[in-house]
Amino acid sequence: MADLIYSAIASLDGYVADEHGRWDWSMPDHEVHAHVNEALRPVGTHLYGRRMYEVLVAWETMDDPDPLMRDFAQIWRAADKIVYSSTLEQLSSARTRIERVFDPEAVRELKRTAGADLSIGGPTLAAHAFAAGLVDVVELYLSPVIVGGGTRALPDGVRLDLQLVDERRFSNGAVHLRYRAQS
Repeated sequence: MADLIYSAIASLDGYVADEHGRWDWSMPDHEVHAHVNEALRPVGTHLYGRRMYEVLVAWETMDDPDPLMRDFAQIWRAADKIVYSSTLEQLSSARTRIERVFDPEAVRELKRTAGADLSIGGPTLAAHAFAAGLVDVVELYLSPVIVGGGTRALPDGVRLDLQLVDERRFSNGAVHLRYRAQS
């Protein structure tokens, strides 16, 4: 069975965006970005909410001269994408489909039949997966900043016991933590 992986870059106090919606403080440097690329390389399907998809769809046509950025674009384009949105009318990327509602049973079935792991992006959509008990792995890239409020990386009202399975410190002060959900 495939794992459903929730991954986020967050502030040390647990936010993916500050109270003004800004996330410029979370931009990964080359070392962190290379790690993100390797973490995403085996993912076969990405599950996104509309806002996360609209941020990431730029990778569909991006032609950045930086080899690291080109690599990320290729990884993103090679994966299937499911966008959960009741308002998005048109897709701007290949290998992508829209689902109007998040259906936990459909995601369970996808985990059973997928040939590769799945990732879920964006804390709002991920909150539904956490509540349904679907998240197998939590990966946080903690940035060395405290923003004091904003969009929380992890949902309120959910209990999930975790086992630390990997950690890494980066030269810019960021830390990667990978946890597996306990059965």
